[in-house]
Amino acid sequence: MSLFKRRRFPVEIILLCVRWYCKYGISYRDLAEMMQERGVEIDPSTIFRWVQRYAPELEKRVRRYQGHRSGSWRVDETYVRVGGKWKYLFRAVDKHGQLIDFMLSARRTTRAAYRFLRKALRTVSDYPPFSITTDKLASYPKAIQRLQKEGLLSTNVEHRTSKYLNNTIEADHGALKRVIRPTRGFQRMKTASATIKDFEVMRMIRRGHCGLAQRGVTGEIRLVNRIFGLAA
Repeated sequence: MSLFKRRRFPVEIILLCVRWYCKYGISYRDLAEMMQERGVEIDPSTIFRWVQRYAPELEKRVRRYQGHRSGSWRVDETYVRVGGKWKYLFRAVDKHGQLIDFMLSARRTTRAAYRFLRKALRTVSDYPPFSITTDKLASYPKAIQRLQKEGLLSTNVEHRTSKYLNNTIEADHGALKRVIRPTRGFQRMKTASATIKDFEVMRMIRRGHCGLAQRGVTGEIRLVNRIFGLAA
């Protein structure tokens, strides 16, 4: 496969490491030790490079199988440490907790909120929202109004600011952070975004939120192998 050309390790080993790192929230060093116990000598920095190269590709390919999303969105931000500073992770899920999209941003401004919502609308263009629930951040109403003026969002979309309705995404933030925590923070925005992509997509697969993926480890392996052309 051209995507894995000139790689010293088999494709199966590379995908296994990427999958395990982003699924279980372990350090690169711990994962290298786990592979060593299985007779595979890999440097932690090699696994890091694999994650940076193949995590975004995995996320892009799995998105094709994302399936239907409800038009009732829950949008919120959480904090992620990058380069020793707190950055903002914009996230959107539907009312069932299924991921719609995410975006890492250095700021929590109207421009950032607009960019995120526009990105989310492109991601699920076949399932536009009929309601968007956010916190009371002043950036969201302005961003939504701009999208409506540009014709990218229906004027009939209801914008709600209900803390109770946003409990779904608040709880989801916590689950994602439990996976992120062992990384002890990221060094750069680029590497943080690439890694979080696979954290999000592995959680999507694991929870059965991916259209053609069967629940359980077997279904997860089959889907990853299939999208990279390894399935029989």
